[in-house]
Order: sequence, then structure tokens, then C-alpha cells
Amino acid sequence: MVAFRVADQDFCIDIGMVREIRSWSETTFLPHAQPYVKGVINLRGAVVAVIDLAARLGLGTTQEDPRNVIIIAQVENQTVGLLADHVADILPVPPEAIKPMPDVAAEEAKAFITGLVTLDDNRLLRKLDLTRILPDAKSIAR
Repeated sequence: MVAFRVADQDFCIDIGMVREIRSWSETTFLPHAQPYVKGVINLRGAVVAVIDLAARLGLGTTQEDPRNVIIIAQVENQTVGLLADHVADILPVPPEAIKPMPDVAAEEAKAFITGLVTLDDNRLLRKLDLTRILPDAKSIAR
């Protein structure tokens, strides 16, 4: 798992989906894109959309800061950048260590979070389902 922070909250994704972690770079704004689409970057000749995870998860918007990172992930046939505050850890997490979401969680939260990972230091990581976080390619630029 790759653990990272967004809006002072801890999340993680499968490391198998992560292609690289880049330092912040300016994005090119896309008019009429979804509000959580920060823009696009040129990744060695490929145009990659950058999703502001804070905005997508309903945690406000990320203020541009040189300390931010862009996690380049591959989700099915789509390469996307995920704007995060910073990457915290790369952790080995066995599948049995991922606990289900409690029934009291809102349906919207369950739509994005597939489980909870408890760490030895009592932190809880929310495991994101990137297939649900990402807009389909048609809605990136409406």
C-alpha cells in the first residue's frame, strides 16, 4: 500500500496501481472540467489529468504548494494524477489486515472507501477505490 495524506486525513491505495510519485508541477486548466479536476500535465509526452483528491472526497480544495505530490496511477486503461499533500509511507499490508467499513458510514463514503487499515501506531488508513474516484474519460472535459 502507498499511504498518503489529503487535507490532514490518511488514505492509501494499492501500490500495484502506482506508476510513480512526482513533485508538484503546475497544471494546465481545462475549461468546463469537473470541479475536482485540477487540470492536465505533460507526462513525458502523454497528457494526464490531475484529480484534486481533497475536492473529490469532499474535504475542500488543495492549495497549490511545492510540497504537494502527484501520484501517477494506472486505473484500468487510464493514467491519472492524484494530487495529495504528501506520501507518508509504503507499507506491506496483508489482505486480512484490511477491515470492512462500518455500517454507520454514509453510502457516499462507502462508494469511495473499500476498507480500513489499522496501523501499529493506532492510525487508520482509508483504502480508496480508484475506479470510483476517477471520472470516466468523457467527463474530464465536458
